[in-house]
Amino acid sequence: MTSTSHPRQRTTRQRVAVSTLLAEAGGFRSAQDLHDALRARGVSVGMATVYRNLGLMAELGEVDTLVREDGETLYRRCSDVHHHHLICRQCGRAVEIDGPALEQWAIAVATEHGFSDVTHQLELFGRCATCQVAD
Repeated sequence: MTSTSHPRQRTTRQRVAVSTLLAEAGGFRSAQDLHDALRARGVSVGMATVYRNLGLMAELGEVDTLVREDGETLYRRCSDVHHHHLICRQCGRAVEIDGPALEQWAIAVATEHGFSDVTHQLELFGRCATCQVAD
Protein backbone atom coordinates (compact mmCIF):
# COMPACT_ATOMS: atom_id res chain seq x y z
CA MET A 1 0.00 0.00 0.00
CA THR A 2 1.42 3.39 -0.97
CA SER A 3 0.17 6.79 0.11
CA THR A 4 0.38 9.88 -2.08
CA SER A 5 1.13 12.22 0.84
CA HIS A 6 4.83 11.37 0.87
CA PRO A 7 6.91 9.55 -1.74
CA ARG A 8 8.64 7.36 0.89
CA GLN A 9 5.50 6.50 2.87
CA ARG A 10 5.21 2.92 1.67
CA THR A 11 3.82 0.84 4.51
CA THR A 12 6.07 -2.07 5.38
CA ARG A 13 5.77 -4.92 7.86
CA GLN A 14 8.52 -3.35 9.96
CA ARG A 15 6.89 0.09 9.96
CA VAL A 16 3.58 -1.41 11.08
CA ALA A 17 5.39 -3.27 13.88
CA VAL A 18 7.19 -0.10 15.06
CA SER A 19 3.97 1.93 14.87
CA THR A 20 1.99 -0.70 16.80
CA LEU A 21 4.62 -0.91 19.53
CA LEU A 22 4.73 2.88 19.89
CA ALA A 23 0.94 3.02 20.15
CA GLU A 24 1.07 0.49 23.01
CA ALA A 25 4.03 2.10 24.80
CA GLY A 26 2.31 5.17 26.25
CA GLY A 27 5.58 6.97 26.89
CA PHE A 28 8.73 8.05 25.12
CA ARG A 29 10.99 5.15 24.09
CA SER A 30 14.42 5.01 22.56
CA ALA A 31 15.11 3.31 19.24
CA GLN A 32 17.14 0.70 21.11
CA ASP A 33 14.24 -0.01 23.50
CA LEU A 34 11.88 -0.38 20.55
CA HIS A 35 14.34 -2.62 18.70
CA ASP A 36 14.75 -4.86 21.76
CA ALA A 37 10.97 -5.08 22.28
CA LEU A 38 10.38 -5.94 18.62
CA ARG A 39 13.02 -8.66 18.72
CA ALA A 40 11.46 -10.04 21.94
CA ARG A 41 8.16 -10.29 20.02
CA GLY A 42 9.86 -12.29 17.30
CA VAL A 43 9.93 -9.46 14.75
CA SER A 44 13.03 -9.76 12.59
CA VAL A 45 14.16 -6.16 12.18
CA GLY A 46 17.54 -4.46 12.11
CA MET A 47 18.47 -1.42 14.16
CA ALA A 48 18.98 0.66 10.99
CA THR A 49 15.44 -0.21 9.88
CA VAL A 50 14.02 0.90 13.24
CA TYR A 51 15.89 4.22 12.97
CA ARG A 52 14.81 4.70 9.34
CA ASN A 53 11.16 4.07 10.18
CA LEU A 54 11.23 6.31 13.25
CA GLY A 55 12.84 9.08 11.21
CA LEU A 56 10.19 8.81 8.52
CA MET A 57 7.39 8.69 11.08
CA ALA A 58 8.79 11.81 12.78
CA GLU A 59 9.10 13.58 9.42
CA LEU A 60 5.47 12.74 8.65
CA GLY A 61 4.34 13.99 12.06
CA GLU A 62 3.22 10.56 13.22
CA VAL A 63 5.51 10.60 16.28
CA ASP A 64 6.90 13.22 18.60
CA THR A 65 10.57 13.26 19.43
CA LEU A 66 12.36 14.30 22.57
CA VAL A 67 16.12 14.61 23.01
CA ARG A 68 17.33 13.58 26.45
CA GLU A 69 20.11 15.39 28.27
CA ASP A 70 22.56 12.70 27.12
CA GLY A 71 21.63 13.39 23.48
CA GLU A 72 19.59 10.23 22.85
CA THR A 73 16.38 10.79 20.89
CA LEU A 74 13.18 9.29 22.26
CA TYR A 75 9.98 8.69 20.29
CA ARG A 76 6.29 8.64 21.18
CA ARG A 77 3.11 8.23 19.16
CA CYS A 78 1.03 11.34 19.80
CA SER A 79 -2.05 13.16 18.68
CA ASP A 80 -1.77 15.33 15.60
CA VAL A 81 -2.75 18.59 17.32
CA HIS A 82 -0.18 20.92 18.85
CA HIS A 83 0.51 19.96 22.44
CA HIS A 84 3.23 19.64 25.06
CA HIS A 85 4.26 16.82 27.39
CA LEU A 86 4.54 16.25 31.11
CA ILE A 87 7.08 13.44 31.50
CA CYS A 88 8.04 11.37 34.54
CA ARG A 89 11.83 11.40 34.97
CA GLN A 90 11.67 8.04 36.76
CA CYS A 91 9.41 5.78 34.66
CA GLY A 92 9.11 7.78 31.43
CA ARG A 93 5.31 8.02 31.52
CA ALA A 94 4.18 10.93 29.33
CA VAL A 95 0.96 12.91 29.41
CA GLU A 96 -0.11 15.25 26.61
CA ILE A 97 -0.98 18.70 27.95
CA ASP A 98 -2.50 21.76 26.36
CA GLY A 99 -1.10 25.14 27.33
CA PRO A 100 -3.23 28.02 26.02
CA ALA A 101 -1.47 30.53 28.30
CA LEU A 102 1.90 29.39 26.91
CA GLU A 103 0.64 29.72 23.35
CA GLN A 104 -0.56 33.29 24.00
CA TRP A 105 2.75 34.16 25.70
CA ALA A 106 4.80 32.77 22.78
CA ILE A 107 2.81 34.80 20.26
CA ALA A 108 3.09 37.96 22.38
CA VAL A 109 6.87 37.60 22.83
CA ALA A 110 7.38 36.89 19.14
CA THR A 111 5.26 39.88 18.12
CA GLU A 112 7.01 42.14 20.60
CA HIS A 113 10.34 41.29 19.00
CA GLY A 114 9.11 41.47 15.40
CA PHE A 115 9.06 37.72 14.76
CA SER A 116 6.43 35.77 12.86
CA ASP A 117 5.80 32.15 11.97
CA VAL A 118 7.24 31.10 15.35
CA THR A 119 7.18 27.51 16.56
CA HIS A 120 8.14 26.11 19.93
CA GLN A 121 8.45 22.90 21.87
CA LEU A 122 7.99 22.57 25.61
CA GLU A 123 8.45 19.50 27.76
CA LEU A 124 7.87 19.50 31.53
CA PHE A 125 9.65 16.90 33.64
CA GLY A 126 8.78 15.67 37.11
CA ARG A 127 7.81 12.50 38.96
CA CYS A 128 4.39 10.94 38.46
CA ALA A 129 2.16 10.00 41.37
CA THR A 130 2.89 6.28 40.94
CA CYS A 131 6.66 6.80 41.20
CA GLN A 132 6.24 9.08 44.21
CA VAL A 133 4.24 6.42 46.05
CA ALA A 134 6.78 3.71 45.14
CA ASP A 135 9.58 5.52 47.00
